[in-house]
Amino acid sequence: MTATTSSTALEPFVLADHHVLDMLNTRAVMEGAPLEFWRSDEDVETWLERTGWDLPEARFARDDLLQAALTLREAVRGLVEQRKAGGHGSPEVLNRFLATPSHLRLDWSASGELRLEKAWATATAEQYLAPLAEAAAKLLVEGDFNLVRECEHPDCVLWFYDRTKSHRRRWCSMALCGNRHKVTEFRKRKQQ
Repeated sequence: MTATTSSTALEPFVLADHHVLDMLNTRAVMEGAPLEFWRSDEDVETWLERTGWDLPEARFARDDLLQAALTLREAVRGLVEQRKAGGHGSPEVLNRFLATPSHLRLDWSASGELRLEKAWATATAEQYLAPLAEAAAKLLVEGDFNLVRECEHPDCVLWFYDRTKSHRRRWCSMALCGNRHKVTEFRKRKQQ
């Protein structure tokens, strides 16, 4: 797995077509070495914003958000892997994130549009991440796991939700692993 580098730090891949799977992809492998994209609270906040999570402002002790996000990600990774393999996992950690108090709130904009929104408590980092935990639980229960896949490239660990019309997506990205596969196959044919 390779990524385009810039003068700034690498950003996590957002190519899974599902936010929960994009969360799993915040840990990847590049050039054979593990790569952790979440190294600080700011990394988690940036990812949440980049992937469209509209969460309220919140402040936590240093590294609390990072540790909670890593805990949630790895718990969800284990559950997704178990579900994909047809096994059985323990939802204990995910349930801890889901145990956050929440309530519905009516939003009536100046334009007259009415929306019903769900608001969660945000006193702790675990509570703050409850919307992501809820999305993970919904994926586990309602997701079509025939379409939840890991990239077929042997050096890639990224996940994706195959939303293609034919449901034959094989790679995390054609530009990344799909192209690498084509180059490898071309070289094999040339050597023969």
